Amino acid sequence: MTLTAPSFGPVHRAGELCRPRRDGGTCEHGRPVGCNAVHDPAEPDVGQPLCPDCYDYAAHVLWHAHAGKLWDRFVIGVRRQLATAVGLTQSRFRDHARLSFARVAEYQRRAAVHVHAVVRLDGPAGPDDEPPAWGTADRLIDAVRASARRVLVRTPYSRAVGELALRWGVQVDARPLRVDGTGPDDDAVAAYVAKYVTKGASETGAGIDHKVTTWDDIEAAAVSDHVRTLMRTCWRLGGLPEYAPLHLRTWAHTLGYRGHILTKSRAYSTTYAALRADRAEHVGLDTVPGTVTDAHWRYVGSGHTPGAALIAAGIADDLARGRELAREDPGLWAVMPSE
Repeated sequence: MTLTAPSFGPVHRAGELCRPRRDGGTCEHGRPVGCNAVHDPAEPDVGQPLCPDCYDYAAHVLWHAHAGKLWDRFVIGVRRQLATAVGLTQSRFRDHARLSFARVAEYQRRAAVHVHAVVRLDGPAGPDDEPPAWGTADRLIDAVRASARRVLVRTPYSRAVGELALRWGVQVDARPLRVDGTGPDDDAVAAYVAKYVTKGASETGAGIDHKVTTWDDIEAAAVSDHVRTLMRTCWRLGGLPEYAPLHLRTWAHTLGYRGHILTKSRAYSTTYAALRADRAEHVGLDTVPGTVTDAHWRYVGSGHTPGAALIAAGIADDLARGRELAREDPGLWAVMPSE
């Protein structure tokens, strides 16, 4: 399943006529509203706005900041749709089935996050429990599409931006995965999702891999003008009190997106705690013959060893003598470092 971000303005596209328009025309800023070129996917123009002044950078950043809430409401909506479809109340849904998911976030070339996820319906006891008879793939897909269309999150009102109604994009791709893995597309879908787990921001051209602490950090970042404008927008909006809970300046390097690249529900598979415990057990048993492992630490002392103390004292004396000579003859101190 793929959930896309909405459009925040027209951008250059690859693989076909970019944005053909017979009548041409320009926007209010004097830039062409169409593009009849065929861009190679590697071209730097791909994903960049046709007109940066028309592009809604504030909505792009705020959508990123609320993407986690959109996902949470989407999952709640899927449960609600399933319960309604089979005549259950929402509070009784967990007595009959459990919804699990694994989710990967991917930055598109336009620097907007899309979500690729595997959504699974289990029995009430979890992955090892058969889903109810009504829990078919078609019913789950219908619930996914219905929930994606209905989810809505409103931003706090701001005099600078107003109040925005945030939704998922109109493109929702949902397809079934067979348990036995015999479907012709199963391997392709699994590989497609797995690819984005190891895909970094540098590969998509979106954001940077470290936080920024000043405006100058944004100006010095090796990113496109489009991404730099998104980072600047994060910084500006992050200074407004109504957006303080979003911590936009803290997440300016990810363009306002605050989620992890890979998340899953607790019941989807084994827990990370169990994996860490198994790894620790494996490392503990996999010892090299002849080695001694001391798992107990004790305080020995602090400060220099006797030899290091003598060296440090000598350096301190040299520095003190240099400062004294500099007071007597400033020109002498200027050449001392090179002697």
